[in-house]
Amino acid sequence: MTAIPATTSQPPARRPVPAPPPALVPASAGLLERGAALDLLAAEADRARGGSGRLVLFRAPTGMGRSVLLEAAAELGVKHGMRVLRAHASAENSGVPLALVRQLLDPPPGLGGPDDDTPETPHHLSYPCRLWQLLCEHAAESPLLVTVDDAHLADQASRRWLTESARRLTGMPVLMVVTERGQYDIAPPAPGLAHSLSPGVVRVHAVTPLSRSAAEELVRGALGADASDAWVDGCVRAGAANPLLLLALLDDLRAVFPYGGRDGAAAGGGPEPRLPEDCAELYPGAFVAAVSWWLESAGPGSTMVARALAELEHSAPAPEPESESDGAGRREQQAEREAEFGPAAAPRLPRPRPGRPAGHDEAGPDHGHGHGHGHGEDFVCFLSELTRADPDRVGGWITAMIRLGLLRRAPGTGVPRLAHPLLRGAVLDGWPRSQRQALHLRAAELRQRRGDRAEAVADHLLRTTPGDTAGGSVSVGKTLLDAAAEASRAGRTGAAARYLRRALDEPMPREHRATVLTALGELEFTTLRTGGTPRLAEALRLQEQPRNRVLAAVTLSSALTSGGNPHAALDVLRDLGELDGEPVLARTVQAASAFFTGHDPESRRAAYTALRERAERTPEWISPALCALLIRYESAAGLRSAGSAVRRIRQLLTAPEDPLLVPYLLGTAAAVAQWADEPDYAERLIRTGLTEHRLSPLHPVHQTLLNARVDTAAARGDYRRVLEETADTSGARGDAPPTGASNFLAQRVIALVERGRPAEAERLIAGIEVGDAHDMSELNRFLYARGLLRASAGDPAGALDDFRECGRLQHSRDAESPIITPWRSAAAECHLLLGEPREALALAEEESRYAAVWDTPRVRGRALRVLGAATGGRRGLELTGEAVGILRGAALDIELIPALITHGLQLTAGGQPRRARPLLREAAATAERLGAVRLSGNAERALRASGARRRNTALTGRSSLTTSERRIAALAADGRTNAEISELLHLARRTVETHLTSTYRKLGIRRRGDLTAALNDDTEELT
Repeated sequence: MTAIPATTSQPPARRPVPAPPPALVPASAGLLERGAALDLLAAEADRARGGSGRLVLFRAPTGMGRSVLLEAAAELGVKHGMRVLRAHASAENSGVPLALVRQLLDPPPGLGGPDDDTPETPHHLSYPCRLWQLLCEHAAESPLLVTVDDAHLADQASRRWLTESARRLTGMPVLMVVTERGQYDIAPPAPGLAHSLSPGVVRVHAVTPLSRSAAEELVRGALGADASDAWVDGCVRAGAANPLLLLALLDDLRAVFPYGGRDGAAAGGGPEPRLPEDCAELYPGAFVAAVSWWLESAGPGSTMVARALAELEHSAPAPEPESESDGAGRREQQAEREAEFGPAAAPRLPRPRPGRPAGHDEAGPDHGHGHGHGHGEDFVCFLSELTRADPDRVGGWITAMIRLGLLRRAPGTGVPRLAHPLLRGAVLDGWPRSQRQALHLRAAELRQRRGDRAEAVADHLLRTTPGDTAGGSVSVGKTLLDAAAEASRAGRTGAAARYLRRALDEPMPREHRATVLTALGELEFTTLRTGGTPRLAEALRLQEQPRNRVLAAVTLSSALTSGGNPHAALDVLRDLGELDGEPVLARTVQAASAFFTGHDPESRRAAYTALRERAERTPEWISPALCALLIRYESAAGLRSAGSAVRRIRQLLTAPEDPLLVPYLLGTAAAVAQWADEPDYAERLIRTGLTEHRLSPLHPVHQTLLNARVDTAAARGDYRRVLEETADTSGARGDAPPTGASNFLAQRVIALVERGRPAEAERLIAGIEVGDAHDMSELNRFLYARGLLRASAGDPAGALDDFRECGRLQHSRDAESPIITPWRSAAAECHLLLGEPREALALAEEESRYAAVWDTPRVRGRALRVLGAATGGRRGLELTGEAVGILRGAALDIELIPALITHGLQLTAGGQPRRARPLLREAAATAERLGAVRLSGNAERALRASGARRRNTALTGRSSLTTSERRIAALAADGRTNAEISELLHLARRTVETHLTSTYRKLGIRRRGDLTAALNDDTEELT
């Protein structure tokens, strides 16, 4: 043997062998699925006892139970009468030559030592040979079993002695059993103990993780056979089938949850506790200590990579860019709008907001899509560059950890993640916050150099503090603002608000800070109870330029009005002063004030009176937007006809207008167009206002445009669209309590009534207090809707009270025209049901006079229908017949249906049922097509009253489809185009389109992609 040079003159005192804490040492779990290893030990022990020894090397990752196998080997040796010599290597003694061998053989003092370096003892270089001779002497006395644990930690001299001894065991009654850590780490490992030995002198056995079934057996053995599947699965994933980690976790769980995760068998018969996901819940801390031991064994390189991977697990994804087809569609829409509108109404179209609609937020930056890199390979490169590790070693380490069960790849992206939140928490436990923040700062700089999106960079900056980012290469404030813009465009308002809040921690100029505060206030308006008003008030205080002050004041006033403080909103605008030197700003304040006066009839009347007087004194001062406001006021007051109002609105839209006032012009024009039965024109104006001007929710016109959009859908009888538009609103904003009466709530209630779902409408309005409403225009819409609900439920007296109060509110606001709500017609019908024809006739005649002023088919036809019903007799029949003619000619199907029913009922009552039936069948068919369940039921009852036989076919739903419709729908659902269906069935393409349109209406869907689900729906509700 090669002698080892001496280092010191005296042999060092023996130190205790360090080992993991007792709670971390695997016991019986170490022998689960270790039958092959035990068989190998038994065979080699017999061989050694027969005089032919060998080295058995167990190689395994940390925590796999190597020490337990050595204990089993020692027990086997004792059982067979072998003398057992033991040694346990440690890192503390790795620098002391032959420390492990001396621990193993315990040489007597007279043998000398490797440090003897005096003339009297010149034989120190032969000390390894003397130790070998000592081993031979022990073997001569009795067969030997030599066990050495953690040989990878031994000093180099001891490792050389072990390998050289292994070569000499042939023919000796010595079995040497050695364990060695064999795990893929970031740092390349030193050569193993057996790398220079021939296969004849060593048997290497790799110890693998437990199988899934064995791990489950271990968990159920510790927690009870009736432990829930959720607990068992969570424990197996958190413990990664590693005996060390799994037993430590089970020790903690038994201490914290003595009843374990039994199915419904918790203490006291309570509900089953959930498996913790936070290491703080594992009070004894054995699991955290075991993971720390595992990390320490892996070395600083692997520890850094593991912690970086765990820390980056919740980084944000970057939004997808706009596709080429989307961009082409936008350009086509821009050209269409420029051809339709004048220059004031057709600015350049901005990029649309992908993803969810505004106001919907995913719960934060973690959306379950990885780290902003689409593939796991790319993340490996990012992680290696971030931790300054060899990318090949990082990739190999990740692969190895996935095989060991410590990591898993995220579905879809392939990005590696820790297998369980408990495992992630234990890896991060004890890592200083300063080091985490430093990691995120490096990650932000790296992402910016790589050209990642601003959100991916900013997500790391959120996890730093302002002092940490000083001197970095990332422009923190700009990056955070860019990220907020990205998130806002994607509809992730919560994420955008977080970026802006962090941006405010950075130094920035006064005006810039005010802009950020305004943007943050607008985002918080939709998510916080405060409605963002503190931010907006601070922004107004910081603004110095007149234009910016006006815009900030208008935004703050809008938030105050929405929050129920309209008087404070008007006070904010008044505090701006006269603004005589800034006519555009003065007009902007006047226009905004007109939108904020809905709460108080006197304020509204005063605002419009002042506006009219200004128009008379200085007409040149009144811009198109203010002129449009006057037209809207006069239209609602019953002072204008629809024709004159729309002609004037079209003229105003072609006149030049300041960009600040264009949204007010568009919102007003859209409302007038919708009242005038021009829904297509109204919808184009609404799209222009909402998308092309990118109005924030706090712009005074924003809610007006949304109201006009849902009102237009209701006027078309498109109740499905109304329900979609109002699905996420019941008068509530974010986590704020319901504000009560609102137009959205009113339209939803009406749509539910018409779709035959009155019980749902009742639940929706339950608890709404009309006294809490702060906007009278919203309140009168709600009262009208509640009146319709009560009337449909057979409560005409209650409905009449609502309609009268609705009329009182409209009268107080000078809104006499039925274009707002036809409350007189509705009240007249209630009087008829209550047997009060005189009161009904008075209301119907008044309604008819106002309808004649506005003079559109909708209001005239509705008024004539009710007037005819109230009049009765021959004259009443003439009036309802005239209503049918007017409405049929205008293609207003949703208004035509009640006119047909009323006229048919009068014909039946007049002894002309044969003339009534075609009209009533037309009403039933039209109601079926529109999905108007309530009206279709009225039509069916009127048909039966006329003596017609009852229809047996369903009006809506899958069973209502004809054979042709079903065949064409099935082909379309299978992915066929209209052209392909036309060719396949030998039909005209127009016929295919007509059948599909009818199918959509019967199934209550709007898109081709919904066909499959609708055709396969087993729970359809038949009408």
